[in-house]
Amino acid sequence: MSMLLDDARFLFTRATSTLRRMVASARTRGLAPTAHRAWQRLAGQLRRPLAAAPLWLPACEPFAPFAVPCSEAPRASIVIPVYGQLQMTVDCLRALAAHPPGLAVEIIVVDDGSPDASGQCLPQVQGLRYHRRATNGGFIAACNDGAALARGDYVVFLNNDTLPQPGWLEALLATFTSHPQTGLAGAKLVYPDGRLQEAGAVVFADGSAWNYGRFDAPHDPRYSYVRQADYVSGAAIAVPRTLFERLGGFDARYAPAYYEDTDLAFAVRAAGYQVRYQPGSVVVHREGATAGTDENTGIKACQLRNAGVFADKWRAALARQPAQRRPPSPASLHARQRQVLVIDAFTPRPDRDSASLRLVNLIALLQQEGAHVCFIAADAGLVPGYTPALQGMGVEVWHAPFVKGLPQFLRQHGGRFARVLVCRHYVADALLPLLRKHAPQARVIFDTVDLHYLRERRGAQTLGDAVLLRQSQATQALELAVMQAADTTLVVSAVEREELARQAPAVHVEILSNLHQPGGAGAAFQARRDLLFVGGFHHPPNVDAVGWFAQAIFPLVRAQLPQVQLHIVGIAPPPPIQALASQPGILVHGHVPDLLPLLEGSRIALAPLRYGAGVKGKINQAMAHGLPVVATTLAVEGMHLRDGLDVLVADTPQEFAAAVVRLHGDARLWQQLAANGIDNVQRHFSLDAARATVRRVFFDEPTP
Repeated sequence: MSMLLDDARFLFTRATSTLRRMVASARTRGLAPTAHRAWQRLAGQLRRPLAAAPLWLPACEPFAPFAVPCSEAPRASIVIPVYGQLQMTVDCLRALAAHPPGLAVEIIVVDDGSPDASGQCLPQVQGLRYHRRATNGGFIAACNDGAALARGDYVVFLNNDTLPQPGWLEALLATFTSHPQTGLAGAKLVYPDGRLQEAGAVVFADGSAWNYGRFDAPHDPRYSYVRQADYVSGAAIAVPRTLFERLGGFDARYAPAYYEDTDLAFAVRAAGYQVRYQPGSVVVHREGATAGTDENTGIKACQLRNAGVFADKWRAALARQPAQRRPPSPASLHARQRQVLVIDAFTPRPDRDSASLRLVNLIALLQQEGAHVCFIAADAGLVPGYTPALQGMGVEVWHAPFVKGLPQFLRQHGGRFARVLVCRHYVADALLPLLRKHAPQARVIFDTVDLHYLRERRGAQTLGDAVLLRQSQATQALELAVMQAADTTLVVSAVEREELARQAPAVHVEILSNLHQPGGAGAAFQARRDLLFVGGFHHPPNVDAVGWFAQAIFPLVRAQLPQVQLHIVGIAPPPPIQALASQPGILVHGHVPDLLPLLEGSRIALAPLRYGAGVKGKINQAMAHGLPVVATTLAVEGMHLRDGLDVLVADTPQEFAAAVVRLHGDARLWQQLAANGIDNVQRHFSLDAARATVRRVFFDEPTP
């Protein structure tokens, strides 16, 4: 009964909050756009999860010559040790040929004295580097021989009973770029029937191991994010060639096979690097096809002997491993880390809005400080492209159908988090009772994103809308109530902190502003051209700003700069914004996935906002790329910007147009604003600028 009450209360609060926001949206956006947006969100929640791509499995065909990818300057050397099992080897090579990696590779097959027709058939595979050992020495000897022949930056060991799936190698090697401390990366191994075989492994204090996720669904959130692992199976692993050589290759004391991959993982860590499981790299492994599965006979019997060898060699390191052999879980895998749960209304899309970019960069900062971050959207949605991007960062992302909703998730997982970050008041309002019940140990941090009531109030005043003004008062009451119930409230500027000091002096407030990674300087002044506005049009202040600039300011600019063009970029431009494309000199782009060419090629960025709240990501983003900005006073609120030195500020159409024309023609002023803008971002809006606040809020323990 208690669970049913929790769920009902949560759903009721969410429904009333959604209705309230729809009323406000209809007043600012209009009924039709609001209905369209509501339907998009509802359809997203009802949409079934995307089906996994079918596995590539070989056709059962007799051998005939074919070709595999080959480069004289390979990025990666794929080493495949073989002993008999010709058909297995041919199937593996055909998989590589059917879906060639998108980077330069060489494929080296080391034949350990196969008694079958491997020696006659494999040399006929065009592009293959075939090496036959004079005598049979076992798996480890064959692997080390192959590594000695390798010319690539990375050595990739691949069992011949594997079927690498499309994109496997690109994802595997990307681990070393996205996680620079990685010294060894392993793929997600699946059975031919699609079940998960291994998502990295846990090693216990006695040297035994647990293959994490065996027989589970491969797309379960527990197995779908990059993470450190005790070891990764040598069936499909990558290691920098120079590191492998420095470590002396696979340790021959485990000859002929077994435990050499576990030993390598421990050696990589002892050398100061990390071992990572990469779920984006999927490899089918027909486990036991070459060595069998009986641990009492044949080469498989070495597994028992080598367990003792391994335990003796790494006794000191094993003392730090879990003592009890229990099924691993995210809670136990990250038990030594500060575990932080992040909840937002939707999965962040950092190329679409500044709030998403801020959240993704905050997650990255938490990870830099050693935290393990778990994320779930209030709609429990899986968003193609964006969910995998978070998982690739190492974020544990939960989504349907593996979780039915937030109440269920908190009942199952709430007890493991030290901090819970909840974004937006309408999400926090419904969740706070559940968090206090199911995560009583956690400190709850409420992220306003911006003060919604302040934005609504300013919009009502600008538009002269009495209904919106009353709506802002209701939002204020709700937002302040959430702040009083949370342990800490995050705002993005000193202006908002001062506002809350007046409205809710007892609330513990911290400033965590926009977070940006400074970009490149882009083209020089003379090579740049045109004006740029960036902003999502689901946000009413952006619709108002663009309409005001296009109608009241741009004609004044064009009168003096007849060749200049205005580029309008932002998701979901409504009909009035789309109609501006008929006006001379205006280009309406809609959503642009890669903004870099426009940021580094435009001459001036615009922020002609007449109402709103928070810190404007469009200004941070432009300045981070050395693009000077002309903005209104409200747009630069709380951003530590000086008129005439860091930015040009104007509030009337005539002043705004004059500032644009002036900056467009003054190279010296342009260079000054560009340089000072980059410096402003570094000092106030970079990850380093926020680091002390993040440590204080998410890691320091409160004084009793």
